[in-house]
Amino acid sequence: MDSTWVAKELSWLSFNERVLQEAADPSVPIIQRIRYLGIFSNNLDEFFRVRVADVRRLAVFSAASKQDEYKALMEEIRQKVLKLQQRFDVVYRENLKELRRRKIYLINEKQLDDAQTNYVRSYFHSHIQQELIPIILDDGNPIPELNESSIYLAIRLGYESQTRFALLEIPTSRLDRFIRIPGRKGKRGKVLIALENMIRVCLPEVFRGIFPLETADAYTIKLTRDAELELSEEVTHTFVEKMTQSLKRRKKGDPVRFVYDAAMPNDLLDYLVKRLGLGKLDSMIPGGRYHNSKDFMRFPNLGPSYLDAKALPTIPVPVIDKAANILSCLRDQDILLYYPYHSFNYLTDLLKTAAIDPAVKSIKASLYRVASNSHVVDALLNAVANHKEVTVVVELQARFDEEANIALSQRLTDGGVNVILGVPGLKVHSKLISIVRQEGSVQRYYTHVGTGNFNEKTATVYTDFSLLTYDQEIGDEVAKVFDFIAYNYKRHEFNHLGVSPLNSRERLLALVKAEIHNAKKGDECGITLKCNNLVDRELIDLLYEASSAGVPVRLIVRGMCSLVPGVVGLSENIEAISIVDGFLEHPRVYIFRNAGEPRYFISSADLMTRNIDFRVEVTCPIYSKSLQKMLQSIIDLQWADNVKARIIDASQSNSFRTRKKSGGKIRSQGQTYKFLSTGKLPRMAKLDYKPRLGKAKKKRKKSGG
Repeated sequence: MDSTWVAKELSWLSFNERVLQEAADPSVPIIQRIRYLGIFSNNLDEFFRVRVADVRRLAVFSAASKQDEYKALMEEIRQKVLKLQQRFDVVYRENLKELRRRKIYLINEKQLDDAQTNYVRSYFHSHIQQELIPIILDDGNPIPELNESSIYLAIRLGYESQTRFALLEIPTSRLDRFIRIPGRKGKRGKVLIALENMIRVCLPEVFRGIFPLETADAYTIKLTRDAELELSEEVTHTFVEKMTQSLKRRKKGDPVRFVYDAAMPNDLLDYLVKRLGLGKLDSMIPGGRYHNSKDFMRFPNLGPSYLDAKALPTIPVPVIDKAANILSCLRDQDILLYYPYHSFNYLTDLLKTAAIDPAVKSIKASLYRVASNSHVVDALLNAVANHKEVTVVVELQARFDEEANIALSQRLTDGGVNVILGVPGLKVHSKLISIVRQEGSVQRYYTHVGTGNFNEKTATVYTDFSLLTYDQEIGDEVAKVFDFIAYNYKRHEFNHLGVSPLNSRERLLALVKAEIHNAKKGDECGITLKCNNLVDRELIDLLYEASSAGVPVRLIVRGMCSLVPGVVGLSENIEAISIVDGFLEHPRVYIFRNAGEPRYFISSADLMTRNIDFRVEVTCPIYSKSLQKMLQSIIDLQWADNVKARIIDASQSNSFRTRKKSGGKIRSQGQTYKFLSTGKLPRMAKLDYKPRLGKAKKKRKKSGG
């Protein structure tokens, strides 16, 4: 086993374990804990569709010498998932017990009294039956393609000494998964039942008397498929048609996971395994009778408000609020917004203001994921109506949003927007807006560079930074990025921005090497990287070198971290934490101490090879001293977190940071809200940025070596 590297897939499962920790934390409001179960399940779905599917392909198609390695990894993944699934089932039962304590009951069909049964039957006939499309299975015909976003009932029918099998999709796209029904007579409390259990009550009626049924038993199953898209490298006028075909292929992708009710009889299980073509490399996961637990993300709160997470009002930005308009405000100073603490409305206001300002000549924006009813899109279309030249880059390969983005590109085109459908062979993941305004005899740039998508919905639950700037040099370089996207054979010089795939790697590595140089000179040095994922091998090896040179390296990594901190002689100067709390930590922030003149960057790029080398990403410096101070304070709060921070180490135990008896609690998200509201920070330990020698080097120094 390589002690310097953690497989990114295993590291990702460790991240999802942190989500499950939140679902089990009694200090988290119970409804929020139920929703964390949904987040865990939703994450696991995507993990199998993307990560496991990729390892599975490697196990089949890589060189013979590597196949055993990938097969062993597949088995490690399977064992880890089984352990997590068992833990999930325990947490699920504990949370149901807590709901019952609060007089909220999630019951099954066997727990109904006569009055409730009559209500369920009536509801079934009036709301559910017309939505059901049962499929009788037989060997003479193929099983229809299963919708992987759905759960199915696998049904065993018994009649006249015969056994038949059937499948029934649970229509959760049209009906709520959890339906409130009357409580028991004379009993207090609020009662919910799952949609599939309502169907179980009336299962014989699904088949409308066609079979003289003696028995009808149903077991939930769920199939997850490979989500890889097969796309040509060449973007042509037929690109949308190619994408549409690729989406159709995804629906027929190879199965990578089959989750089934452990109580399912062997004859039905064997039949499904055979007919679905499941093989040795496919993960077979037995579980309880409930699957697609991602639906818990929408679990209703039927109790008092304190059972759910408390929504915080957004924090006003006085410099914007007091200005005549947001464009005039930017002429005076740069602004750094931090969602969801600040309102995303400031960003849409920027676009709406530009759309009606007669002096604004053009607007360019890159859209990766947008909300379904996007005010950003509305503002861009309004700008066209106000005779602005509007160009929008729509990334059709935004995973799982492809269909929505095809429709978006058509809507924008119909509205008169000049739409660019990405770059051949590269995903456009940068978060850019470039506004050109005529001011006297010159045209000036108003620019946005961000870490997150232009999406009002996710901006209420993801933390992300938006830099709004009137800096003309940065504005000119962002305009060059749009030029590269439109004409990717062009090569521009970038003095300020790191732009993937053009110069990001050399810039990032040069910044790390500069800190190594500072350490060797005895100057102040240090590296702080906040990101979602750290898995690039070359960067990790260089961070190990920095640690060995005495550079203190602090990592705040939400998800995958292939680097192993704290290894003597290798990474003893590297510490890493992961914060999982009510908001999903999404920004990328890179800080380098630079011999006492720190350099600050925000970025759309995670520290993954694909983001550094194979996507269009932008890393932008923060030059404003006041914004640097704001950014440093937020990162310091995160580093001081002793409530929601887990330690990332070789054991991947996800242990929480120990809190000193003399020190107070620091929950960084809550303290960040307080800091942005009042400017006040709690007492935190000061960080040392002097070079630190490892134990091995200290011994050599003492011995004169």
